[in-house]
Amino acid sequence: MGFTIGGIRDMRSGTRRRGRTSEGTAVAEYTGLWGWDVVPGARAAAGVCSCGDASCPAPGAHPFDFAQVVPAGATLDEVTAAWAQFPGAAVLLPVGRSFDVLEVAEAAGRRALIRLERMGIPLGPVSVTPDGRAHFFVAPGAAAALPELLYRMGWDDADLDLRCLGPGSYVTAPPSDHAGLGHVQWLRPPSLDTATKPPQARLLLGTLAYICHRHLA
Repeated sequence: MGFTIGGIRDMRSGTRRRGRTSEGTAVAEYTGLWGWDVVPGARAAAGVCSCGDASCPAPGAHPFDFAQVVPAGATLDEVTAAWAQFPGAAVLLPVGRSFDVLEVAEAAGRRALIRLERMGIPLGPVSVTPDGRAHFFVAPGAAAALPELLYRMGWDDADLDLRCLGPGSYVTAPPSDHAGLGHVQWLRPPSLDTATKPPQARLLLGTLAYICHRHLA
């Protein structure tokens, strides 16, 4: 990967002098420090999407049609050049490459996170969106394996507000606005260990399913 922690700090301190945006700095962190691909996404205001489609089905929550993926390892200069083509773009992370995402209601996610931490379960990054969803980053392949995992754990026929995002999906990353509703935030930010090696979904799924079921009861 392209940066060290010290290099990222230096980059942050010089951001204003070089006139780079906070989004550009965040993207360079994601690509250079965490090893994730990133893609520029649309924003929304008053329900109107910046993509220009008056009937957009997902205002402010999708990549631009012609935006190229900024690959893992891209430098700050490369990120700045890419983002200059889409001024003010949201930071979106493609799912299914470095990670899949277990999505639950925010209230259930917060409760589950506390329980998982107390249990000493290995955890990856966790974010919350302004529309009340919690995203648990897990190892790729979880979306395809979810039905079988739920079946083995006895949760396959339960009423759960739980799904897994896989290839073809995108999540909005901090500090970007999501769908014009507000900023996405980290509950548990990425680290050098968890960004490249998120946990297997099976380690979290039992607790998440139990909390989600209780939350709906």
